[in-house]
Amino acid sequence: MDPVSESQSAPDGEMLYPDSAYGSSAMDTDTDDGRTPSTKAITYDEELMHKTILVGDSGVGKTSLLVQFDQGKFIPGSFSATVGIGFTVMLLGDSAVGKTCLLVRFKDGAFLAGSFIATVGIDFRNKVVAVDSVKVKLQIWDTAGQERFRSVTHAYYRDAQALLLLYDITSRSSFDNIRAWLTEIHEYAQQDVVIMLLGNKSDMSNERVIKREEGEKLAREYGVPFMETSAKTGVNVELAFLAVAKELKHRCVQQPNEPSFHIHDYIESQKKKTSCCGFM
Repeated sequence: MDPVSESQSAPDGEMLYPDSAYGSSAMDTDTDDGRTPSTKAITYDEELMHKTILVGDSGVGKTSLLVQFDQGKFIPGSFSATVGIGFTVMLLGDSAVGKTCLLVRFKDGAFLAGSFIATVGIDFRNKVVAVDSVKVKLQIWDTAGQERFRSVTHAYYRDAQALLLLYDITSRSSFDNIRAWLTEIHEYAQQDVVIMLLGNKSDMSNERVIKREEGEKLAREYGVPFMETSAKTGVNVELAFLAVAKELKHRCVQQPNEPSFHIHDYIESQKKKTSCCGFM
């Protein structure tokens, strides 16, 4: 059962519509190139945020109704029932670290270059992945990094089973703010939430100001897995989401004779495989 994002009105009467590039309505500052185009400031009323839940028997058309509302089209044919096992993953981090671009890369396998519409409050997309022959649905929440939306983000922390915390390797301030984000996570999120630290924009090595070793050191300090990613090239993007999905799946439905799963070991083993193939 999925919440449905709806159009919202700003106090000045301007409509805020969910954007096809997974944003909402102000000019995007959460892009992978870090550019911040000038734009008219839009006042946001957090009281407008809400969830709508679709309920009913299987086969009545809940998913089709959601697709019609979200994409404005009906896709005929035979469909599988909504996946029974699902988890919520939140993307966190400062504005312009590339959260939306990371989501688009994972969801659609594409990179959106240029200027985009900023995420307003919370937006989400779903993707079903195969984990050990089990279909797992990830509902991925893309959050606004701007300070004025922080109270809205806090309200969703408790519902997330995993948090991907991003910084931009070309931005010292986004890295320095990771500790503040982790403080908020420990205050508002579930005690056993899965946390992963991602140094995004690894393709921009010529503009790097945060060494990989700095990210690794910070991750060790907080006991969380770490990797560098690139929404532009796709490096480690799928690995990050699949590692989280495997960790959550094993926690939820681990069989008695099934070996224990360690997310740190899995990530390191997969990175070595990738390195051997020449993609790292």
